[in-house]
Amino acid sequence: MTYDMILAVIIFSLIFLLITMELFNKTVVALIGAVTFILLHFISQEEAFMEIDWNVIFLLISMMVIVGITKNTGLFQYVAIKAAKLAKGNPVVILISLSLITAVFSALLDNVTTVLILTPVSILIAVELGLTPIPFIISEAIFSNIGGTATLIGDPPNLMIGSAAGITFLDFLVYLGPVVGIILIFISLYFYIVFRKKLIVKNERKARIMEFDESKAITNKKMLFKSVAVLSATIAGFLLHGLLHLEPATVSIGGAAVLLLITGKHEIDEFFHEVEWGTIFFFVGLFILVGGLSELGVIKLLSEKLISITHNNMQNTSLIVIWASGICSGIIDNIPYVATMIPLVQNIGVKVGAAAVLPLWFSLSLGSCLGGNATLIGASANVVSAGLCSKSGYKITFLGFLKHGIPVTIISLAISTVYIYLIFYM
Repeated sequence: MTYDMILAVIIFSLIFLLITMELFNKTVVALIGAVTFILLHFISQEEAFMEIDWNVIFLLISMMVIVGITKNTGLFQYVAIKAAKLAKGNPVVILISLSLITAVFSALLDNVTTVLILTPVSILIAVELGLTPIPFIISEAIFSNIGGTATLIGDPPNLMIGSAAGITFLDFLVYLGPVVGIILIFISLYFYIVFRKKLIVKNERKARIMEFDESKAITNKKMLFKSVAVLSATIAGFLLHGLLHLEPATVSIGGAAVLLLITGKHEIDEFFHEVEWGTIFFFVGLFILVGGLSELGVIKLLSEKLISITHNNMQNTSLIVIWASGICSGIIDNIPYVATMIPLVQNIGVKVGAAAVLPLWFSLSLGSCLGGNATLIGASANVVSAGLCSKSGYKITFLGFLKHGIPVTIISLAISTVYIYLIFYM
């Protein structure tokens, strides 16, 4: 390794550590790191902007606009309350129902937005039942990460993988949908076994849930129909974008533009307040940082090392990627981890071909998305859920989350390992 490569790795590792420890705002840290790489000439200004995946950036922005408008109609709260009433106030059934709803919404929207919307409703329902909401929130955070694994837009790592590898929304659904479905069944069974004797309430408490009026959750019926229509059309566009030869970002930008047009308002600035600009610029910084490592040849060196360890055996490489990604994503934020791994897998693809490297992309997705369930800091959805729960007076401790996160992650990664082997290597 050259002096520049060693220095770049040291700086990148320091940035990575600061992002993981959250001592400072992660967006600021990523942007400072990106500027440092440019100032040290690890990457030129022109190359830096070329390294930014604008497909990911614009897809995120436009989906944030669509979901932001939709959530203000009360749709998601309506569904959560309706599910609780259909469960007849049974706490365990409510927990599993809300968790499965979270998984579905996370696949169609994104997991962080989903938990932001559903967590307050879940806390309200749990309190009305006279129970601590902690089991409900932990379960929903875990299910949001599992559900988000199934589609291109469900979890940020999938957005990045799909854009880099040219994997379509339908590809993710076809290849990962079945294994996510299997995992959801097993994890539902796990939570049922763990909580069925702990979450018991009297009939009076159940009656309180049945008295809820879900119709009051809907705040704007006209906007609800418009939002659902545009959201449905956008998801249909995602399913067909490969056949239409359109990038997912183009589909989502079109959906956002139409929804903004039919809102009937001339001033649209308020809708752009729904965009999490900190997250957008965090991605910008990461893309430049990883691009710098790639320009210096660090990524190529790492990919060659990984291939040499597995002796060009793609089956072994896939299994290593699943478990290494799962372990790493439980300890550190999975977004910077995946940003680092993407060019590494791309380099392997250059050597072995697109068909041979396809299992590695899905192994990376499964490992990074599901591994985030291991700890409280493993995924953004976990951190957001715990924060909302803490604001309501119920603290989710690191060990409290770990108690369920570790077994769930082991079960999920074990199922994923068997699935990848059966689908690609039998």
